[in-house]
Amino acid sequence: MSYSVFTHLERPDLAERAAEAGDEVWPEYNRHGDVTNVNWHRMRVDYPELQFVFYDEEQDELVAEGHTLAIPWDGSDDGLPDGFDGIFEPGFGDEPKTALCAMAAEIWPRHQGGGLAVKLLEAMGDVGRRYGYQDLLACVRPSWKERYPLAPIGEYAQWRRADGQPFDPWIRVHVRIGGELRRPEPESLKISGTVAEWEEWTKLPFPVSGEYVFPEGLATVSIDREADVGLYYEPNVWLRHSLRG
Repeated sequence: MSYSVFTHLERPDLAERAAEAGDEVWPEYNRHGDVTNVNWHRMRVDYPELQFVFYDEEQDELVAEGHTLAIPWDGSDDGLPDGFDGIFEPGFGDEPKTALCAMAAEIWPRHQGGGLAVKLLEAMGDVGRRYGYQDLLACVRPSWKERYPLAPIGEYAQWRRADGQPFDPWIRVHVRIGGELRRPEPESLKISGTVAEWEEWTKLPFPVSGEYVFPEGLATVSIDREADVGLYYEPNVWLRHSLRG
């Protein structure tokens, strides 16, 4: 496949097209984060130089998109943000930034499975080096965690295959290119809504209050019918890639 890489700053027209098409990539429920939905557009607008697209010029087709945001980081696990939601406050703050966070690696469905995930991570690293950041951090959404929603994320992140490689494919991609596992985040990304909204997002009825497993969910959603609220915290895992040297 032949494609070119353009930042949103270089090609705002492609950035607009990508924003319209991005809903193809994520499960419906995952598009309703309490913190992410408030901040995602601002990230695109304030830091277009840190967002990029893979574009097939011959076919006039978007192939993939990468989102990043820079933060201050002291190199310690304790210094990492409080999950994915916690990235935005320091990312928009005034303190000098030292690390780049991988916010999303989105591959359009028909191009998935062709090795572009590694290319997206490499492109994020290129962006980081261009602006002098020392590390690329990723608060990863493990791709197979939805198969094991009841497993604690700290345990799941340590699962290994017989060859010693990480069990989860997306974590494994990171590790194979030098990523270092840091810490799990059990309550990384908050998504809340009414019971009716959760039933619409998941296409499941929730007849009584309780904890529910649902399609493509990485953990359970807590349904409280009396309060008319569904509450879900997406679990993630922090990984770090060195951009030094």
